[in-house]
Amino acid sequence: MVQLQTPQAATSAAPAQTIMQMLVSGWLSKAICVAAQLGIADLLKKGGQHYEVLATYANADPRSLYRLLRALSSFGIFAETEAGCFQLTPLADCLRADAPNSLYHLALMMGSPWYQQAWDLLLQNIQTGETAFEKAAGMPVLEYFDRHPTDLRIFQGAMANLNSRLTSQLFAEYDFSEFRQIVDVGGGHGVLLTTILRAYPEAKGILFDLPIVIAHNPTIIASKGWQERYKSVGGDFFEAVPSGADAYILKNILHDFNDSQALTILKNCRQAIAPNGKLLIMEAIVAPENEFDPTKMLDLQMLVMVGGGERTAAEYESLLQGADFELTKIFPTSFGFKIIEAIPV
Repeated sequence: MVQLQTPQAATSAAPAQTIMQMLVSGWLSKAICVAAQLGIADLLKKGGQHYEVLATYANADPRSLYRLLRALSSFGIFAETEAGCFQLTPLADCLRADAPNSLYHLALMMGSPWYQQAWDLLLQNIQTGETAFEKAAGMPVLEYFDRHPTDLRIFQGAMANLNSRLTSQLFAEYDFSEFRQIVDVGGGHGVLLTTILRAYPEAKGILFDLPIVIAHNPTIIASKGWQERYKSVGGDFFEAVPSGADAYILKNILHDFNDSQALTILKNCRQAIAPNGKLLIMEAIVAPENEFDPTKMLDLQMLVMVGGGERTAAEYESLLQGADFELTKIFPTSFGFKIIEAIPV
């Protein structure tokens, strides 16, 4: 199997060889996205198939599809078991739409024209500081999604792929049992909040997000006492958030915004939180200097798409101080994100 150099292995490889492999990794990413767009992994979930059969179901040119799958198989994404027949591998299984560890919707997003066009303007973004997505689409990302509901669903699916991986690990990293009222600020479809409430039956929760997001949320299945424990509230966290709770969660929210905007959100949480409450910020934290850290690439993603960015621990501490919070502890998670705990002062 062909393998790309890891950052650690790159130090022992010839510099030109290492850069070459990094450059062509963009081809691999595009090939993965195309396989997802064609739904190949789902076509193979019941067993191996010949590429000509796959091409019929995927509405693809047979020989071109074979070349795509042959290339991906050299990286362990699918496997050619006999001449022209392909089957799933553990890596390819992640491209199934219904797999427990699915990244299918993330691959759809990364292969979408609106996403690719933004990244194509990275050079201009770096030169001018202007958000690439806004230049490509002619409008900010939220306005774009409001006008393009199909692309919004792709984005929401991608976020659900990522959130399901993060949510499943939170309970091994943080104890929510002390909280009786939890507000998930900008909580989207409520996956995190409902998961917490199911694990901690004594707690109640408020899902807070824009009215358009709340309006498109799936209905929570009613169960005994559930309606008394969970409610959705529409609003704008730049104006105010629901008050009186003893826990406020900001998961993957602050990195969407510049420091001034993030500070406004934090101040609104500070105004709303109970005196003995806790603020929980769930974000990636940038590692120091030359240390390898995927968050530094995620930071470029935020630059390109929304003009926000990832932050260091010191930068989060400074933001919290500006909103009259004290950072008390940072909890690591096995997925790479951190839980930043802060209390009002």
